[in-house]
Amino acid sequence: MNDEEIEQKYSKLIKVKQHIDAIKEDWDDETLEELKEFLYEKYSIDTDEISKTQLLAENAAEQKSGDGFLTRIKDAFEKNVGIDPGRLLGLTDGIFGMVMTLLIFGITIPEVVISSYSNYINFFSSLLPTIGVTIVSFVIISSFWIYHHEYMKVNNLNIPYLWLNILFLICISFIPFTTSLIGNYSEFFLSEVIFGINILLTIISFLLMYIYAYKRDFLEYNPSKQENNQVLVTLGSIMALVIVVNLLDFNVSSKCIYLFLLIPVLSTTLDIYFQYRKV
Repeated sequence: MNDEEIEQKYSKLIKVKQHIDAIKEDWDDETLEELKEFLYEKYSIDTDEISKTQLLAENAAEQKSGDGFLTRIKDAFEKNVGIDPGRLLGLTDGIFGMVMTLLIFGITIPEVVISSYSNYINFFSSLLPTIGVTIVSFVIISSFWIYHHEYMKVNNLNIPYLWLNILFLICISFIPFTTSLIGNYSEFFLSEVIFGINILLTIISFLLMYIYAYKRDFLEYNPSKQENNQVLVTLGSIMALVIVVNLLDFNVSSKCIYLFLLIPVLSTTLDIYFQYRKV
């Protein structure tokens, strides 16, 4: 039974109800039989199917109403918001600046009195692993800042995109913490795993943000198919590098964490490759 037939049955039921309301309260067997005959002759409705037909009609009406309600919610949720994209860019730049500053503050100087040059050399040598991983994190964050400005110039915003951008900023904000874990507890492999997961989640959140903006036509420069492939290949390659570095950390040496410095080299190489393909 299609929607049109259901509506026709439902309209007949409305007329039936009007006739029933006109009947007096003496519902004896004879009256009921007369009512059944009347319904069948007048409207071709079998009284045994009335409840079933009405139920189908009500379900169809509820489904239509529900679909409309969900559609309105979806449209409202994805509607462009009246926020200047420049404000989101300013917020992003501010958080990047704070995160980079916090990285340097993560290099703590112990409160001890250094009385000799040899003690000073030993003290400075103990800081070198922390300084090294801080430089690695600074390079990674700088790379993401460049990617954000290069790939994420948007001209419109909606609620999902705003929260995807905030998710990306959350991942960025945790990098000083995971960096300090390596600096203070480098002897534990779990510290490097947490750092690697942090970087991996940052890449994934950025990738989700870019794909959503691309599909919603939020990107200001309207990238071509080749430019879109370049972004996806670059982020995918960096993600693969993060996984490889974590595996090398576990199986080879903790010093492999410095391979993260290849991120700008990798992205620059891919940029040159895709620029060459355009020629």
